[in-house]
Amino acid sequence: MGNSLSCCLCPNASPKLGRRRGSAEPDSESEVYKAAAGNAVAVAPAAATVEPAELDFAGGEGHHLQHISDREMPEDLALEPNPSDHPRASTIFLSKSQTAVRQKRKSNHLNHVSPGQLTKKYNSCSTIFLDDSIVRQPNLRTTLKRMTLAIYYHIKNRAADRSLDIFDERLHPLTREKIPEEYFEHDPEHEFIYRFVYTLFSAALLTADCAVVTLVYLERLLTYAEIDICPTNWKRIVLGAILLASRLWDDDAVRDVEYSQILKDVTVEDMNEMERHVLELLHFNINVPFSVYAKYYFDLRSLAHDNNLNVLFTPLTKQRARNYEAISRLCDDEYKDVCRAAMRRSFSADHFIGIRRSNAILS
Repeated sequence: MGNSLSCCLCPNASPKLGRRRGSAEPDSESEVYKAAAGNAVAVAPAAATVEPAELDFAGGEGHHLQHISDREMPEDLALEPNPSDHPRASTIFLSKSQTAVRQKRKSNHLNHVSPGQLTKKYNSCSTIFLDDSIVRQPNLRTTLKRMTLAIYYHIKNRAADRSLDIFDERLHPLTREKIPEEYFEHDPEHEFIYRFVYTLFSAALLTADCAVVTLVYLERLLTYAEIDICPTNWKRIVLGAILLASRLWDDDAVRDVEYSQILKDVTVEDMNEMERHVLELLHFNINVPFSVYAKYYFDLRSLAHDNNLNVLFTPLTKQRARNYEAISRLCDDEYKDVCRAAMRRSFSADHFIGIRRSNAILS
């Protein structure tokens, strides 16, 4: 459970397709689609070139269905792939940051701003420079800096202020202190977002890979629920994504009662309610394939490079290479265990919701 994959070609196979499907159909290429429908599956496994509704499987011969393990999203989403589900779709935060980066570079060029002393180091045939963050074991501070910068661009370049009451901090404050209304009229700065997230991660002893998964869940939530992250809801949306990511992807999951000790003015009931809403808005799709995780990790590195976030690079030595290789083998085994545990927890959540709905119907 929690995985929206399906081996059937029904357009309604995924619970989120009804909200995200486009109504437009190919016009100029419709004849080509129909002519190729008979053998497109056998020739090319790419889901983006075939409309599932046009396939005819009555004959039962000459067609080879792609195995469910070879796909990471329903074929209906190929026309509009979700970046949090599909490894080849561009991440939303990187797209939102490109406009600001281009404007900054253009302004520096027009104003003849000097880039200053070049401090970046480049690889050569004999020397490879790396930081202390790798995809299998990212550095916590560096990853949080990048992840919170992605959230900053989400808030700064949002299209609207769509939200839900469960995430509105004016209705569900995280502190008992009275917050002035002007606080919700201005976008938070990157450093302010970083301090909030870093406090949670350091107090709950969360890992850096949990930060990457948090960003995946955040973008998936914004897309599925069709909401925007803005000054009135960003803290509760981020907190909800962290709660879910830490519970499903961290070996030593922090319970909600422990988060209530970190955020002393927030009740356990409020956290439980918010986590249930996040799960329902995600349609219990908590699966994060490693290809999607790796895409978000490297896009965060690109974001840091574009925004000149300082990272210390040192030469790769033989000992460091051996250490990275050992970490890679260890993380392979750990990632498989985490995936199996996440799927078991997903089943338990779906089973729990099913029991609650059954009881509600009976009563």
